[in-house]
Amino acid sequence: MSSAPTRFAQIRANLERLEFRHPWQRTLYEFLLFGFKQAWACLFGGLMLALLVGTHVFYPDDAALARYDFLTLAALSIQVAMLVLCLETWAEAKVILVFHIVGTIMELFKTANGSWIYPEPSLIRIGDVPLLSGFMYAAVGSYIARIWRIFDMHLTGAPPLWAAGVLAAAIYVNFFAHHWLPDIRWALFAATALLFWHTRIWFTPWKTPRWMPLLVGWLLVALFIWFAENLGTFARAWTYPDQSAGWQMVGLAKLGSWYLLMIISFVLVWSGNRTEQSAPRQINNTAP
Repeated sequence: MSSAPTRFAQIRANLERLEFRHPWQRTLYEFLLFGFKQAWACLFGGLMLALLVGTHVFYPDDAALARYDFLTLAALSIQVAMLVLCLETWAEAKVILVFHIVGTIMELFKTANGSWIYPEPSLIRIGDVPLLSGFMYAAVGSYIARIWRIFDMHLTGAPPLWAAGVLAAAIYVNFFAHHWLPDIRWALFAATALLFWHTRIWFTPWKTPRWMPLLVGWLLVALFIWFAENLGTFARAWTYPDQSAGWQMVGLAKLGSWYLLMIISFVLVWSGNRTEQSAPRQINNTAP
C-alpha cells in the first residue's frame, strides 16, 4: 500500500523528534503519543459514532431528510473531506471502498435472513439496507489501514499470505453458510490460532518498536468494536431481534463475530502491505 504523505505526516514527525531527559518522562510521553496516534487512526470511526449518537438524541423527528439518509450523506462528506484535506491517502480510500462493498453484500444477506434490521425509513438504500451500513464497515477498514501506516506496522512469524487469505475466505463464507449448514466458527478459531500462534505485530509508538501477539491485538480491537456496537444499537443505527422490545447490551457472542471479521479486515489490508520487513526497524523521523 502506498505510504503517500498526509497532513498528519509533519505533525507526527515533529512529535516523534521530541526528547526527554528522565525515563519516566519518556515512558509517559510514549504512552500519550500512543493514545494520540490511536485516536487519529480512529478519526473516521469516531466521527461516525458521534454522528450516530448525536442524531439519535438531537435529530428532529419531522425533518424532511430521513435520519439514515442524513447519516449516509454525512459519512460520504467526511470521506471526501479526508481526501481533499489530505487526512487520508488514496490507497487507503481504495481499501475502504472494498470494505464498503464487502460489508454491504453481507448486510443485504443478513437483513434478508432476519439477523438484524434497520428500523427507520430511508431513501438512499438497497433493499432493506441503507447505504449508511457500508460506511460502518468502512470505519473498521479505515482504522486498520491508517494504523498500519501511522505505527509503521509489520509482521514477524506470519503464515503465507495465501493461507491467511484462505482462512479469511472461509470465515466470510461461514457468515453466510451457517444459516443452512453447521456453524464452523470454533473450527475457524482453532485454524486462526494454528496459523497465527507465533505471529507478532510490530508497531512503533515513538522511537522504539514494540510488539504484541497478533491474536491478542485482534481481540483488543474486536473488544473496542463491540463497545462501539453497543453505542450504535443504543442509537438505533440498527437493531437485533432481542432488542425489539427495548435496548439491551449486545451479547458477548457478537464479540466472537467481530474477532472473525477482524481477521478478514486485517488480511485485506495486509494484502496491500506485502513489503513488510521481517525484523523491527527503528523509526525514521523524516518519513511521512
